[in-house]
This record gives sequence, structure tokens and C-alpha cells, in this order.
Amino acid sequence: MNKKIKVKWKNIIIIILIITVISFTLVKTISHIKDNKNEKTEEQIKYEKKLKELNNIDEKINYFNYNNIDRYINYKNENKNLSLEKIITNVNIGLDKPHYEDTTETTYLNKEFILVNKYHHLSKDYIPNNLETINTKFAKENMQLVSYAKDAFERMAEDALQESLYIIAMSTYREYDYQNNLYNNYVKTDGKEKADTYSARPGHSEHQTALAVDICTKDKNYEQFEETEEFKWMQKNAHKYGFILRYPKNKTTETGYQY
Repeated sequence: MNKKIKVKWKNIIIIILIITVISFTLVKTISHIKDNKNEKTEEQIKYEKKLKELNNIDEKINYFNYNNIDRYINYKNENKNLSLEKIITNVNIGLDKPHYEDTTETTYLNKEFILVNKYHHLSKDYIPNNLETINTKFAKENMQLVSYAKDAFERMAEDALQESLYIIAMSTYREYDYQNNLYNNYVKTDGKEKADTYSARPGHSEHQTALAVDICTKDKNYEQFEETEEFKWMQKNAHKYGFILRYPKNKTTETGYQY
């Protein structure tokens, strides 16, 4: 009888020890979870403070990029005269960084919404698919665009011609090496700083996409195109064919190029 009681007490002690170990482990685990939760809460508080510094603009616009929040704040502190909307837009474009530094290779190759500028470049060997030559009725010789841009340009030029207006393509697709030589010649003439205001560095030219076209007319040279009836007509109608005036007078900050 006494032996049985001793065995039972031994079992009880073992059970108590097991429960103690489990309890201790549970307490440590819960404590660790709480600590992690507190850390996350602190991070969240810091993040909410940053959003508040931006007047919670993320709730008002759909192009807010949460990954750029620190860049937004830094740019805001450096440009106190700009609206928050403008700050978000400029940072999204990349205007908080110097031109031609930390550039990325552009995506959406051979798409009409490809983006090429002073922050996004094309590779040296990029040649667009479906290059086609524009009818010399509407262009100088050997002017090429991608097929859908070429078709749109010819439709636009034909419609303008019906009103006795002459829209002529004088510069279209340029391969990388051509742009390289062109840009370097401008640098020799005007210096790099000035050349950068009107000419793209190789790999950064929209002409390499074969979607860009420089326009002239038969009566005026390229520099005087703004004075023509063709220019007025294009301002009203170019968008109907998918074209825009790429470098407007009041957008030099955004585009990086003079008018």
C-alpha cells in the first residue's frame, strides 16, 4: 500500500514539472509575440506620422506610391512652394534625382506606351519591330516609323492635305549609333550642358522607339514651323491620330527639354 502511494506521488511530481516547463515556454512565447507586436506598432506609428506629414494625400490620389514615401518627404522639404500633388507627380517621374543618373532600362519594348526619357533608356542594340517607310508624299526620303505610327501619321498628313496643308516628316526613327553621333556633334558645338537641353543622349532618345517624328512644312524651315497654319491645325487635330506635342513651353521641368 505504501509503495503504491510513493509511485503516485512520483507521477504527480513529474506531471507538475512538465506543466511548469510548458507554462514557462508559453509565457516566453506570448512575451515574444507581444514584443514583436509592439515593434510593429511602433513602425506603424512612424509610418502614419510620415503620411500625416504629407496631409494623408494617399487617400486623395490614386498615383501615390507608398514605396516613395521618404522621397516624397525629402522632395517636399526641398520644394516648399510646390503643391503636394505636384510633389507626388514629380517624384513619380523621377525629378528628385539628377538626369541620367541611376537610370533603368525601359520596359514595354515594342509597345506604344514605351517610356524613354532621361531616367529610362533603351539598349544599344534595340531596334523596334515592324519598321515601315513613310510615303514620300508626306516625308523626306527613308523616314521610318513603326507600322501603326506610320499609318496614323499618313492618315493625319492626308487629312491635312485635304485642307491644303503640308505636314512633312523630316526626322523619325534613329538608331543608337546615329543618335550617338548627333548628340556628340551638338556637344562639340554647344557644350554638354546646353546640348542636354535640346538633344537626348544615346539610348535616351524617343526617336529610337520609332514613335517620335519631327515635323516641317514645304514653305517654312523647321525652326519656323510654329508660325505655320500646319502647326495650328496639328494643335487642334494631332491627338485624334495619337500624336502630341511632346515638349511644350511650360513643361520643361517635367520633360527635361526646351520647347
